[in-house]
Amino acid sequence: MTDSAKLHQPHPPPKGERSHAGDFSYVGIDAILEQMRRKAMKQGFELNIMVVGQSGLGKSTLMNTLFKSKVSRKSAQPNPEEKIPQTIEIKSISHDIEEKGVRMKLAVIDTPGFGDQINNENCWQPIMKFINDQYEAYLQEEINIDRKKRIPDSRVHCCIYFIPPTGHCLRPLDVEFMRRLSKVVNIVPVIAKADTLTLEERDDFKQTIREELRANGIDVYPQKEFDEDAEDRLINDKIREMIPFAVVGSDQEYQVNGKKILGRKTKWGTIEVENIAHCEFAYLRDLLIRTHMQNIKDITGSIHYEMYRVRRLNESNAGPGLAPDRHTDTHTDTHTL
Repeated sequence: MTDSAKLHQPHPPPKGERSHAGDFSYVGIDAILEQMRRKAMKQGFELNIMVVGQSGLGKSTLMNTLFKSKVSRKSAQPNPEEKIPQTIEIKSISHDIEEKGVRMKLAVIDTPGFGDQINNENCWQPIMKFINDQYEAYLQEEINIDRKKRIPDSRVHCCIYFIPPTGHCLRPLDVEFMRRLSKVVNIVPVIAKADTLTLEERDDFKQTIREELRANGIDVYPQKEFDEDAEDRLINDKIREMIPFAVVGSDQEYQVNGKKILGRKTKWGTIEVENIAHCEFAYLRDLLIRTHMQNIKDITGSIHYEMYRVRRLNESNAGPGLAPDRHTDTHTDTHTL
């Protein structure tokens, strides 16, 4: 056999794949899926989650529970003497996570000081500025003549907003924050420490919050206007009926009926974090990680970032050029799990 003939011999199919050698009509278009999977596995994934809420609502614990790792800022940078800051601080911690060969760079962005002051007027502004700064950084990389092959993505993909379990209604602070920030980032509201409410109180509180969100024109994720088709709408309608998720976080392991679970022990029994009869943590986890992660990132890029990009380009057309906005200096520590 000549060298030329050897070059044109078909490669055997990868292990586990069916050979189509005898199928005269087979073209091979479906192989693109395997090519995309291999490329994605090599590159890895990025996810940037912001957590917002007053202190004491279990933000750090919930993040650790979501990823079953010490990913929160307080876990990565423990400080037993930490005091409530006088102004809002924005701190980002990065982690490299791997599961079954899939690598993900996770950034958890914390906002200590939010909602903890006597006067919380305009406390959403530093957070809005941080989110826009990340869009600006991405835009400046995009318009570079010698731009990177893969632009580092620090854009905030999702903001989990923690609502105190008062059982009454949203506070003016909650309404103002979500009304303003829902226009620039995907917001997923949760009722923190939901085990402090009875099931009846929880359901009534959730219904009240949904009505207040509608009354104030607050469109949280998944936004109805971005449903791509009838199938999407059917799935997302079920999620919208459940929002806000009533969650309980815990990184403590217990044995219940011979099975290892994450939960919280009380004098009435053990609250199982991943048991949907006890709380809605599992629904939140599925939304953020298992079913909608890519959609959350797509909406960030194609809707929120695109709106920012168009606004900035329009400003540059009306002015001297696209000069970078002033950036907030934020400290990012990298921690590999």
